[in-house]
Amino acid sequence: MIVGPNNSGKSATLRAIREKIASPMTSSPVVASVHTQRVGSSDDLVAWLDSTSNKGFDSSLSIIYHAFGTNLYQVHARNAWDNPANGIQLLTRFFCHHLTADARLRAADAPSSINMTSDAPTHPIHVLYREDQLEPGLSQQFRRAFNVDLIVHRAAGAKIPLHVGARPRSGPDRDRVSKDFVRDVEALPTLESQGDGMRSFAGTLLETSVGRESILLVDEPEAFLHPPQARLLGKMLVANKPLHRQLIVATHSGDVLRGIIDAGDSNVRVIRLQRSNDVNIARQLDNGRISELWRDTLLRYSNILDGLFHERVVVCESDADCRFYGALTEAVAVSGGDERHWPDTMFTHCGGKDRMPVAIRALRELDVPVSAVTDFDALNAEQPLRGIVVAKGGDWSVFEADWKLVKTTIDGKKPELSTREVANEIEAILKSVEEAIFPTECARQIQNILRRSSPWATAKSAGKHYVPSGEPTKACDRLLAGLRALGVFVVPEGELEGFVRSVGGHGPTWVNAALEKDLKSDPELDGARAFASAIAFP
Repeated sequence: MIVGPNNSGKSATLRAIREKIASPMTSSPVVASVHTQRVGSSDDLVAWLDSTSNKGFDSSLSIIYHAFGTNLYQVHARNAWDNPANGIQLLTRFFCHHLTADARLRAADAPSSINMTSDAPTHPIHVLYREDQLEPGLSQQFRRAFNVDLIVHRAAGAKIPLHVGARPRSGPDRDRVSKDFVRDVEALPTLESQGDGMRSFAGTLLETSVGRESILLVDEPEAFLHPPQARLLGKMLVANKPLHRQLIVATHSGDVLRGIIDAGDSNVRVIRLQRSNDVNIARQLDNGRISELWRDTLLRYSNILDGLFHERVVVCESDADCRFYGALTEAVAVSGGDERHWPDTMFTHCGGKDRMPVAIRALRELDVPVSAVTDFDALNAEQPLRGIVVAKGGDWSVFEADWKLVKTTIDGKKPELSTREVANEIEAILKSVEEAIFPTECARQIQNILRRSSPWATAKSAGKHYVPSGEPTKACDRLLAGLRALGVFVVPEGELEGFVRSVGGHGPTWVNAALEKDLKSDPELDGARAFASAIAFP
């Protein structure tokens, strides 16, 4: 499987593989060479063509093979097979198929009828028509995606269409070519009259499960599909692959990726492409590590693995943070005067800073560049800050002394509320409660009181300005600069809301109001824009 950001060369790689199989000397900017293995003599090849293709003759009685939408003279087939250095040339379509979106849609169209006993299949539906034991399994897979059956019309005449719907009743008095059964089938809509999603899904199943080529190149199988169907198709691509066939799938879909991983096949290989200037860089990801990461609940039920399809990922504490920084980054990117290439960046959250080390480590092990954004109170404890630094590949000892000075200095400051004041305020709230079930708002007020009992509550609101002057401030500046150089961005204003203090509220409420401002030019957002630019270009 080939994954990677946009314009990293995924589709180009598939095209280049096919071209180099046909002719190894074909030039390609993304694939240097393709190594293939052929077994048997040209006589063996001819015997195989005789069994899998329709053989005809031209006016001079030269043998021509008709199959898979192409025609090939026997003499040309022998010549290509006996000269491996030149590639397989016109034989390519018999052994390698590039399954584009258009090809998948065409595979769902009804082919011309064939003689079941004498004609070789030249279309995947022909295989279903001849080998009727394959139809129930394929129909069952289709039903899982669309809740309808896939039925071969075996008495249609000039064409062999597939129909979709509830399979008609069959039995001793109603076989598949009986008048009643055929009438019921014909009352169902044909597959080719359905939407692109059904047709593409069925076409992919047909080509991958009953097609005859040794190599199938599947380009973005998620096209036209909803996420659950894409994930299901990914799993089916692995589970139903014939033993003799090699599938090379290029995808930009995390759902297809998840489905393929769900299949649990150790033979799957994931290749991540990245493009640096005019050079395409390919890295095979470790299968065992992918499986191990996939077992982590955070990764399995989040969108973090979608980072494989972006140039870089920024991990934030919450969804509100992602929305704000993503919007600011986009606003700065589209503003005039900056001709730099803005990386295709995905902002994602991991449910708080405690889970950041897991997410960062996973993305780095998947070869995805990653940064992190945390509130100022990340400096309140050694963990998870130390874990974040280590996950990013940093040396904690480089930061430890400055962190300890900042931490100790803030710990020593007088909190907003003393112990007695905390007790009095909480007691007042408790006395005011008359409900049998403790009100959520009262619980929130108590949590806020407890936060105010620590100087770090003020530090989170004020940011680095809360750090005393002199050596503590110098240590704080060094610490924040060092973390930023590593790709860990601590909000100097304390927290998200510190960027726009004219807006009240917190979390999503604050973000909704802040995003109504002119993100490109509002002077109050100067600091936020500078911070977003630093995130985009760490």
